[in-house]
Amino acid sequence: MTAETRFAERIEDLADRATADCAAFEPPADPPDEQQAMSYLRDGAGPAVSLYVEARTGGLMVHFPPDQYHALENAMNDWFELYAACYGVDVDADVALRKAAELLIDTHNIKDVAQILTGVPER
Repeated sequence: MTAETRFAERIEDLADRATADCAAFEPPADPPDEQQAMSYLRDGAGPAVSLYVEARTGGLMVHFPPDQYHALENAMNDWFELYAACYGVDVDADVALRKAAELLIDTHNIKDVAQILTGVPER
């Protein structure tokens, strides 16, 4: 199995999970729900950004066809929107996957990445 095939399967899984998370989302009755927000980062946005970092570093430089790249980027943005919604904030996330990856490399913390990119919660 090629690296491209392995990444394609993982991207499809992440995209499917983001779609399911969006469909199942119930806004918290009393925001913020920090535990739920962190689960969207830990189980969703973090793995999506990490997959991109993994594919683009360590000599791999895996090429993503546009449909796979956009599926991964859209999944990450969906989770950033769900993260913000857990704080009662409506965000239209339109973050470039590369920008999120660069921030993750700099901060080593997906919560910091989410806070920088969404502005939620306010500091």
